[in-house]
Amino acid sequence: MATKKKKKPLKKKASKKKVIRKAAKKKVVKKTITKKKTIKKAAKRSAKKREDVVGLVTHYFPHVRAAVIKLKMPLNTGDMIKVKGHTTDFTQSITSMQIDRVPIDSAKKGQEIGLLVNSRVRRHDKVYKA
Repeated sequence: MATKKKKKPLKKKASKKKVIRKAAKKKVVKKTITKKKTIKKAAKRSAKKREDVVGLVTHYFPHVRAAVIKLKMPLNTGDMIKVKGHTTDFTQSITSMQIDRVPIDSAKKGQEIGLLVNSRVRRHDKVYKA
């Protein structure tokens, strides 16, 4: 008679445990400004700039280098303007202004004018009197 060999029970593989590490929270330190004078001066400067805003660029035509500007103040041919935006910052004299393809010498508040510009401008750039 043949003897049957006993089968050994299979060993279970040890399951690996996943270790989850939580990122340490960074502490945010807030500094308080004790000099009130500097804050007031900065507020006055920004208020002064708001007064000088002539208009806002609403569109730009690169093939003719013209900008459409919605005016907040009157503007005349020959005035010096400064165009300031996120990537734009230049000063120029107004040489050509148009409304509906008709050349004009002056424009009133609230009108949208076409303005010949020396450099590229972008929407929402602000136009100041220089």
